[in-house]
Amino acid sequence: MFWMICAALAGVVAIAIAAPLLRRQGAGAEPAAAYDLRVYRDQLREVGRDLERGVIDQADAERLRIEIGRKVLAADRALERAGGACRAPGGWAALVVLALLLAGAFLLYQRVGQPERPDAPIARRIAESQALYEDRPSQAEAEAKAPKPQRPAPDADYVALIERLREAVAKNPDDPRGLELLAEHEEKLGNVVAAKEAQRRLVALKGDTAGAEDLARLAGLTIEAAGGLITSEAEQAVAGALQRDPHNPQARFMAGLLHLQNGRPDRAFPIWAGLLAEGPESAPWIAPIRAAIPDLAWFAGRPDYTPPEPASAAPALPGPDADAMAAAGDMTPEQRQQMIEGMVKGLETRLAAQGGTPEEWARLISSLVVIGQKDHAADILDEARQRFSADPTARAAIEAAAQKAGLE
Repeated sequence: MFWMICAALAGVVAIAIAAPLLRRQGAGAEPAAAYDLRVYRDQLREVGRDLERGVIDQADAERLRIEIGRKVLAADRALERAGGACRAPGGWAALVVLALLLAGAFLLYQRVGQPERPDAPIARRIAESQALYEDRPSQAEAEAKAPKPQRPAPDADYVALIERLREAVAKNPDDPRGLELLAEHEEKLGNVVAAKEAQRRLVALKGDTAGAEDLARLAGLTIEAAGGLITSEAEQAVAGALQRDPHNPQARFMAGLLHLQNGRPDRAFPIWAGLLAEGPESAPWIAPIRAAIPDLAWFAGRPDYTPPEPASAAPALPGPDADAMAAAGDMTPEQRQQMIEGMVKGLETRLAAQGGTPEEWARLISSLVVIGQKDHAADILDEARQRFSADPTARAAIEAAAQKAGLE
């Protein structure tokens, strides 16, 4: 049906454009020279009437007749040259251009369109989305298929400490602090499935006292272990987090992502649009939402949606002011090193207490390597990876800084 409608519309437009270009002027269309002849003959008759009324004298009348007669002869010769039948100039060339445009439009649709996809009413699309939702793989199936990214070999001493932590948790499985530490450090080692399992045991141990943050963290680890897919197990953790705190932004982001993965942009859009409006701009979920929201709004039936403007640019990363720069010129190398270390320490303290953007964490990692604290930079890198584990864009900035600093 779609192709039939398109072909009919294209045919109507092509005929409407080609008809006047190909119409023969002698068949139904009067040549311009014939119209000119009628006008000139009317002018000759008008000269005679003016002469009879005395409006002009005989000399003026003769002069006008001679001038109009020349125009009559010129128009008559033009009519003979036309031969009574001619086509509009450039008609065939315009028709060729029209054919090329139609063929180009067809080939372009074949390349970027979906000609094999049948039209589907809303009810069928919703049914397909529901089927997709119900046929999701289980958590175990998703974990088996999830890619296993390669990570650099961890420090042997660190691995030994984690092994002792595992033994301690195995001996005392009801220790919430031990489970919390185990989940954190298993994730740092890249053992996401083990980290998810430790967090699941921690949530089960806490029971009704488990907070929204605990469940949101469990959901994030479950999704990461499944390669980014939100399985029913992860969905339950998201639902639990929202039940405890309906305004938890991380859980709301994952709820919107769930609808998006299952073909329901109409449900994902209001969730993500609300998060984008609330901000703050430095939140790890804002960047992926801002990148996707224009297309998401269109698919959700909101083509008129305009994303809110980003908040005022984040303040510049802390650094020495003009006075400090001037004073640095008079410092010894040791004093300048102490000043730089102090600024790096101030940045680290602020990020630990208040948090910050991925760019600030990346700068801290790079700065620690520059001042010779590479081991400490590796620890900060692990912490940054944990903080931004649910944000691929932020993780990319962190990993780029780590690679540039030689930590990979």
